[in-house]
Amino acid sequence: MRVVVTGASGFLGGRLTGALLRTRTLRGAPIDRLVLADRMAPPGSPAAADPLVEVVRGDLTDRLDDVFARPVDAVFHLAAAVSAECEADFDLGMRANVDTTRALLDAARAQSRDGGPVPLLVFASSIAVYGVDPALPLPPVVSETTPPLPRSSYGTQKLVCEHLIADCTRRGFVDGRVARLMTVAVRPGRPNAAASGFLSSIVREPLAGLPATCPVSPDLRVALASPRRTVQGLLRIAEAERGTGPGRLEGHVPVNLPGLTVSVADLLATVREVAGDRAADLVTVAPDPAVEAIVGSWPAVFDNTRATALGLDPDPSPLSLVQDYLADQAPPEESR
Repeated sequence: MRVVVTGASGFLGGRLTGALLRTRTLRGAPIDRLVLADRMAPPGSPAAADPLVEVVRGDLTDRLDDVFARPVDAVFHLAAAVSAECEADFDLGMRANVDTTRALLDAARAQSRDGGPVPLLVFASSIAVYGVDPALPLPPVVSETTPPLPRSSYGTQKLVCEHLIADCTRRGFVDGRVARLMTVAVRPGRPNAAASGFLSSIVREPLAGLPATCPVSPDLRVALASPRRTVQGLLRIAEAERGTGPGRLEGHVPVNLPGLTVSVADLLATVREVAGDRAADLVTVAPDPAVEAIVGSWPAVFDNTRATALGLDPDPSPLSLVQDYLADQAPPEESR
Protein backbone atom coordinates (compact mmCIF):
# COMPACT_ATOMS: atom_id res chain seq x y z
CA MET A 1 0.00 0.00 0.00
CA ARG A 2 1.74 3.14 -1.28
CA VAL A 3 -0.14 6.31 -0.31
CA VAL A 4 0.53 9.84 -1.58
CA VAL A 5 -0.46 13.11 0.09
CA THR A 6 -0.10 16.19 -2.11
CA GLY A 7 0.15 19.54 -0.36
CA ALA A 8 1.62 17.57 2.54
CA SER A 9 3.40 20.53 4.12
CA GLY A 10 0.18 22.53 4.35
CA PHE A 11 -1.87 22.65 7.51
CA LEU A 12 -4.42 20.01 6.53
CA GLY A 13 -1.76 17.96 4.76
CA GLY A 14 0.23 17.84 7.97
CA ARG A 15 -2.84 16.86 10.00
CA LEU A 16 -3.75 14.13 7.53
CA THR A 17 -0.17 12.84 7.46
CA GLY A 18 -0.17 12.62 11.25
CA ALA A 19 -3.41 10.64 11.25
CA LEU A 20 -2.08 8.18 8.65
CA LEU A 21 1.17 7.72 10.55
CA ARG A 22 -0.70 6.99 13.76
CA THR A 23 -2.80 4.21 12.23
CA ARG A 24 -0.26 3.14 9.55
CA THR A 25 -3.14 1.55 7.65
CA LEU A 26 -5.63 2.52 4.96
CA ARG A 27 -8.65 0.55 3.77
CA GLY A 28 -7.70 -2.37 5.97
CA ALA A 29 -4.17 -2.72 4.59
CA PRO A 30 -0.86 -1.67 6.15
CA ILE A 31 0.75 1.36 4.55
CA ASP A 32 4.16 0.35 3.18
CA ARG A 33 5.13 3.84 1.99
CA LEU A 34 3.70 7.28 2.64
CA VAL A 35 4.82 9.77 -0.01
CA LEU A 36 4.63 13.41 1.09
CA ALA A 37 4.64 15.67 -1.96
CA ASP A 38 4.89 19.45 -1.76
CA ARG A 39 6.87 22.35 -3.13
CA MET A 40 8.68 22.63 0.20
CA ALA A 41 9.34 20.39 3.15
CA PRO A 42 7.32 21.11 6.28
CA PRO A 43 9.54 23.08 8.68
CA GLY A 44 10.72 20.91 11.54
CA SER A 45 8.26 18.15 10.72
CA PRO A 46 8.96 14.88 12.57
CA ALA A 47 7.04 13.04 9.83
CA ALA A 48 9.98 13.29 7.43
CA ALA A 49 12.10 11.21 9.81
CA ASP A 50 9.58 8.37 9.98
CA PRO A 51 10.91 5.28 8.15
CA LEU A 52 7.53 4.93 6.42
CA VAL A 53 7.85 8.35 4.79
CA GLU A 54 9.28 9.39 1.44
CA VAL A 55 9.45 13.14 0.75
CA VAL A 56 9.10 14.48 -2.80
CA ARG A 57 9.90 18.19 -3.02
CA GLY A 58 9.12 20.51 -5.92
CA ASP A 59 6.28 21.48 -8.19
CA LEU A 60 3.97 18.47 -8.41
CA THR A 61 3.69 18.58 -12.21
CA ASP A 62 7.49 18.33 -12.43
CA ARG A 63 7.76 15.49 -9.91
CA LEU A 64 4.97 13.15 -10.98
CA ASP A 65 7.47 10.73 -12.52
CA ASP A 66 9.03 10.38 -9.06
CA VAL A 67 5.67 10.08 -7.34
CA PHE A 68 4.60 7.32 -9.74
CA ALA A 69 8.03 5.68 -9.98
CA ARG A 70 6.46 2.79 -8.09
CA PRO A 71 2.77 1.88 -8.10
CA VAL A 72 0.51 4.29 -6.23
CA ASP A 73 -2.52 2.80 -4.47
CA ALA A 74 -4.08 5.96 -3.05
CA VAL A 75 -3.71 9.73 -3.41
CA PHE A 76 -5.07 12.44 -1.13
CA HIS A 77 -4.94 15.49 -3.40
CA LEU A 78 -4.82 18.55 -1.16
CA ALA A 79 -2.34 20.72 -3.09
CA ALA A 80 -4.00 23.93 -4.28
CA ALA A 81 -3.80 27.67 -4.60
CA VAL A 82 -6.40 29.23 -2.31
CA SER A 83 -9.33 31.55 -2.94
CA ALA A 84 -8.02 35.10 -2.66
CA GLU A 85 -4.77 34.38 -4.53
CA CYS A 86 -6.73 32.71 -7.35
CA GLU A 87 -8.92 35.80 -7.61
CA ALA A 88 -5.84 38.02 -7.71
CA ASP A 89 -3.92 35.86 -10.20
CA PHE A 90 -6.07 33.86 -12.62
CA ASP A 91 -3.14 32.12 -14.29
CA LEU A 92 -1.72 31.00 -10.95
CA GLY A 93 -5.03 29.42 -9.98
CA MET A 94 -5.39 27.63 -13.31
CA ARG A 95 -1.86 26.25 -13.11
CA ALA A 96 -1.94 25.24 -9.45
CA ASN A 97 -5.48 23.88 -9.39
CA VAL A 98 -6.62 22.74 -12.84
CA ASP A 99 -3.37 21.97 -14.67
CA THR A 100 -1.82 20.14 -11.71
CA THR A 101 -4.94 18.04 -11.16
CA ARG A 102 -5.09 17.20 -14.88
CA ALA A 103 -1.43 16.12 -14.80
CA LEU A 104 -2.05 13.98 -11.72
CA LEU A 105 -5.00 12.29 -13.41
CA ASP A 106 -2.90 11.65 -16.52
CA ALA A 107 -0.23 9.96 -14.41
CA ALA A 108 -2.83 7.83 -12.63
CA ARG A 109 -4.43 6.90 -15.96
CA ALA A 110 -1.06 5.86 -17.38
CA GLN A 111 -0.48 3.62 -14.37
CA SER A 112 -3.82 1.82 -14.72
CA ARG A 113 -3.48 1.64 -18.52
CA ASP A 114 -0.11 -0.09 -18.15
CA GLY A 115 -1.56 -2.79 -15.89
CA GLY A 116 -0.90 -1.16 -12.53
CA PRO A 117 -3.49 -0.60 -9.81
CA VAL A 118 -6.38 1.79 -10.35
CA PRO A 119 -5.53 4.36 -7.67
CA LEU A 120 -7.98 5.69 -5.14
CA LEU A 121 -8.05 9.50 -5.50
CA VAL A 122 -9.57 11.63 -2.72
CA PHE A 123 -9.88 15.24 -3.85
CA ALA A 124 -10.28 18.14 -1.44
CA SER A 125 -12.82 20.39 -3.13
CA SER A 126 -14.68 23.29 -1.54
CA ILE A 127 -18.10 24.75 -0.88
CA ALA A 128 -16.83 27.62 -3.07
CA VAL A 129 -18.27 25.60 -5.99
CA TYR A 130 -21.63 27.03 -4.90
CA GLY A 131 -22.62 30.63 -5.39
CA VAL A 132 -25.45 33.10 -5.64
CA ASP A 133 -26.71 33.81 -9.15
CA PRO A 134 -29.52 36.31 -9.83
CA ALA A 135 -31.19 33.85 -12.21
CA LEU A 136 -30.97 30.92 -9.78
CA PRO A 137 -30.73 31.90 -6.10
CA LEU A 138 -29.42 29.37 -3.63
CA PRO A 139 -32.09 27.46 -1.71
CA PRO A 140 -32.28 28.03 2.05
CA VAL A 141 -30.58 24.66 2.62
CA VAL A 142 -27.92 23.41 0.21
CA SER A 143 -27.26 19.76 -0.62
CA GLU A 144 -25.29 17.83 -3.22
CA THR A 145 -28.32 18.15 -5.53
CA THR A 146 -28.02 21.97 -5.57
CA PRO A 147 -26.52 23.15 -8.88
CA PRO A 148 -22.99 24.47 -8.28
CA LEU A 149 -22.64 27.99 -9.71
CA PRO A 150 -19.32 29.33 -8.42
CA ARG A 151 -18.80 33.07 -8.12
CA SER A 152 -15.02 32.99 -7.84
CA SER A 153 -12.15 31.68 -9.94
CA TYR A 154 -11.18 29.35 -7.10
CA GLY A 155 -14.65 27.82 -6.96
CA THR A 156 -14.71 27.46 -10.74
CA GLN A 157 -11.34 25.72 -10.76
CA LYS A 158 -12.44 23.31 -8.04
CA LEU A 159 -15.60 22.50 -10.00
CA VAL A 160 -13.61 21.85 -13.17
CA CYS A 161 -11.45 19.40 -11.21
CA GLU A 162 -14.54 17.69 -9.80
CA HIS A 163 -15.82 17.04 -13.32
CA LEU A 164 -12.45 15.79 -14.55
CA ILE A 165 -12.25 13.35 -11.63
CA ALA A 166 -15.82 12.17 -12.18
CA ASP A 167 -15.14 11.46 -15.86
CA CYS A 168 -11.87 9.64 -15.12
CA THR A 169 -13.74 7.57 -12.53
CA ARG A 170 -16.51 6.76 -15.02
CA ARG A 171 -13.88 5.56 -17.48
CA GLY A 172 -12.11 3.43 -14.85
CA PHE A 173 -8.85 5.39 -14.75
CA VAL A 174 -9.16 6.17 -11.02
CA ASP A 175 -11.52 5.55 -8.13
CA GLY A 176 -12.26 9.21 -7.51
CA ARG A 177 -13.98 10.55 -4.40
CA VAL A 178 -14.67 14.26 -3.93
CA ALA A 179 -14.99 15.87 -0.50
CA ARG A 180 -16.28 19.42 -0.50
CA LEU A 181 -14.67 21.07 2.50
CA MET A 182 -16.32 23.66 4.68
CA THR A 183 -14.20 26.60 5.84
CA VAL A 184 -11.74 25.04 8.26
CA ALA A 185 -11.44 26.88 11.57
CA VAL A 186 -9.65 27.47 13.78
CA ARG A 187 -6.33 27.15 11.94
CA PRO A 188 -3.10 27.81 13.83
CA GLY A 189 -0.12 29.76 12.53
CA ARG A 190 0.01 32.74 10.25
CA PRO A 191 -2.97 33.82 8.12
CA ASN A 192 -2.92 32.36 4.61
CA ALA A 193 -4.18 33.88 1.36
CA ALA A 194 -7.65 32.37 1.61
CA ALA A 195 -10.50 34.87 1.60
CA SER A 196 -11.94 32.98 4.56
CA GLY A 197 -8.71 33.16 6.58
CA PHE A 198 -10.14 35.86 8.83
CA LEU A 199 -12.53 33.29 10.33
CA SER A 200 -9.52 31.79 12.05
CA SER A 201 -7.63 35.02 12.73
CA ILE A 202 -10.52 36.70 14.58
CA VAL A 203 -10.27 33.83 17.07
CA ARG A 204 -6.59 32.93 17.00
CA GLU A 205 -5.10 36.41 17.25
CA PRO A 206 -7.16 37.80 20.13
CA LEU A 207 -6.63 34.59 22.11
CA ALA A 208 -2.90 35.30 21.72
CA GLY A 209 -3.35 38.93 22.76
CA LEU A 210 -2.95 40.25 19.22
CA PRO A 211 -5.22 42.55 17.17
CA ALA A 212 -7.25 41.19 14.27
CA THR A 213 -9.46 42.65 11.56
CA CYS A 214 -12.87 41.27 10.63
CA PRO A 215 -13.47 42.21 6.96
CA VAL A 216 -17.17 41.27 6.86
CA SER A 217 -20.35 42.20 8.67
CA PRO A 218 -20.77 40.28 11.95
CA ASP A 219 -24.22 39.26 10.69
CA LEU A 220 -22.69 37.13 7.92
CA ARG A 221 -23.39 33.43 8.41
CA VAL A 222 -20.81 30.83 7.40
CA ALA A 223 -20.36 27.05 7.49
CA LEU A 224 -17.34 25.89 9.49
CA ALA A 225 -15.62 22.63 10.35
CA SER A 226 -12.79 21.99 12.77
CA PRO A 227 -9.51 20.56 11.49
CA ARG A 228 -10.27 17.32 13.37
CA ARG A 229 -13.64 16.81 11.70
CA THR A 230 -12.21 17.73 8.29
CA VAL A 231 -9.43 15.15 8.45
CA GLN A 232 -11.89 12.61 9.81
CA GLY A 233 -14.11 13.30 6.79
CA LEU A 234 -11.32 12.86 4.25
CA LEU A 235 -10.32 9.54 5.79
CA ARG A 236 -13.89 8.28 6.04
CA ILE A 237 -14.56 9.04 2.38
CA ALA A 238 -11.37 7.20 1.46
CA GLU A 239 -12.32 4.17 3.56
CA ALA A 240 -15.95 3.89 2.48
CA GLU A 241 -16.97 0.96 0.31
CA ARG A 242 -19.00 1.81 -2.74
CA GLY A 243 -22.65 0.76 -2.79
CA THR A 244 -25.96 1.62 -1.19
CA GLY A 245 -26.90 1.78 2.46
CA PRO A 246 -25.46 3.40 5.60
CA GLY A 247 -21.70 3.68 5.64
CA ARG A 248 -21.38 3.16 1.88
CA LEU A 249 -20.57 5.68 -0.83
CA GLU A 250 -23.37 5.68 -3.37
CA GLY A 251 -22.62 6.83 -6.91
CA HIS A 252 -19.99 9.35 -7.91
CA VAL A 253 -21.67 12.42 -6.41
CA PRO A 254 -19.40 14.61 -4.25
CA VAL A 255 -19.85 14.60 -0.49
CA ASN A 256 -20.34 17.89 1.29
CA LEU A 257 -18.51 17.41 4.58
CA PRO A 258 -20.75 18.35 7.51
CA GLY A 259 -20.73 22.01 8.44
CA LEU A 260 -21.64 23.97 11.54
CA THR A 261 -23.63 27.10 10.67
CA VAL A 262 -22.60 30.13 12.72
CA SER A 263 -22.57 33.89 12.31
CA VAL A 264 -19.37 35.85 12.59
CA ALA A 265 -20.96 37.47 15.63
CA ASP A 266 -21.26 34.00 17.19
CA LEU A 267 -17.50 33.51 16.84
CA LEU A 268 -16.75 36.90 18.34
CA ALA A 269 -19.11 36.18 21.24
CA THR A 270 -17.34 32.88 21.84
CA VAL A 271 -13.98 34.64 22.04
CA ARG A 272 -15.52 36.98 24.62
CA GLU A 273 -16.91 34.01 26.56
CA VAL A 274 -13.58 32.15 26.57
CA ALA A 275 -11.07 34.96 26.98
CA GLY A 276 -13.01 38.00 28.20
CA ASP A 277 -13.65 41.50 26.96
CA ARG A 278 -10.00 42.48 26.62
CA ALA A 279 -9.39 39.75 24.04
CA ALA A 280 -12.68 40.25 22.18
CA ASP A 281 -12.09 43.99 21.90
CA LEU A 282 -8.88 43.35 19.95
CA VAL A 283 -11.03 42.58 16.89
CA THR A 284 -11.85 45.53 14.65
CA VAL A 285 -14.72 45.24 12.17
CA ALA A 286 -13.67 46.88 8.90
CA PRO A 287 -15.68 45.48 5.98
CA ASP A 288 -13.76 44.74 2.78
CA PRO A 289 -16.12 44.50 -0.22
CA ALA A 290 -13.79 42.13 -2.09
CA VAL A 291 -13.69 39.64 0.78
CA GLU A 292 -17.42 39.98 1.45
CA ALA A 293 -18.16 39.31 -2.22
CA ILE A 294 -16.29 36.00 -2.15
CA VAL A 295 -17.21 34.66 1.28
CA GLY A 296 -20.73 36.05 1.13
CA SER A 297 -21.42 34.07 -2.05
CA TRP A 298 -20.87 30.75 -0.25
CA PRO A 299 -23.83 28.94 1.29
CA ALA A 300 -24.01 28.68 5.06
CA VAL A 301 -26.70 26.06 5.72
CA PHE A 302 -26.24 22.49 4.48
CA ASP A 303 -28.23 19.30 4.42
CA ASN A 304 -25.73 16.87 5.98
CA THR A 305 -27.67 13.71 5.06
CA ARG A 306 -25.06 12.28 2.71
CA ALA A 307 -22.22 12.86 5.19
CA THR A 308 -24.29 11.54 8.10
CA ALA A 309 -24.88 8.29 6.21
CA LEU A 310 -21.09 7.87 6.23
CA GLY A 311 -20.97 8.38 9.99
CA LEU A 312 -19.87 12.02 9.86
CA ASP A 313 -21.38 14.79 11.99
CA PRO A 314 -20.73 18.54 12.22
CA ASP A 315 -18.99 20.16 15.14
CA PRO A 316 -21.53 20.76 17.90
CA SER A 317 -20.95 24.48 18.60
CA PRO A 318 -18.64 27.45 18.04
CA LEU A 319 -17.35 26.88 21.57
CA SER A 320 -16.21 23.39 20.57
CA LEU A 321 -14.25 24.89 17.64
CA VAL A 322 -12.39 27.21 20.00
CA GLN A 323 -11.85 24.52 22.63
CA ASP A 324 -10.43 22.12 20.02
CA TYR A 325 -8.03 24.83 18.89
CA LEU A 326 -6.88 25.57 22.45
CA ALA A 327 -6.43 21.87 23.20
CA ASP A 328 -4.31 21.41 20.07
CA GLN A 329 -2.07 24.33 21.05
CA ALA A 330 -1.54 23.20 24.63
CA PRO A 331 1.58 21.21 25.62
CA PRO A 332 0.86 17.47 25.77
CA GLU A 333 0.69 17.33 29.57
CA GLU A 334 -1.87 20.17 29.59
CA SER A 335 -4.09 18.72 26.86
CA ARG A 336 -4.63 15.38 28.59
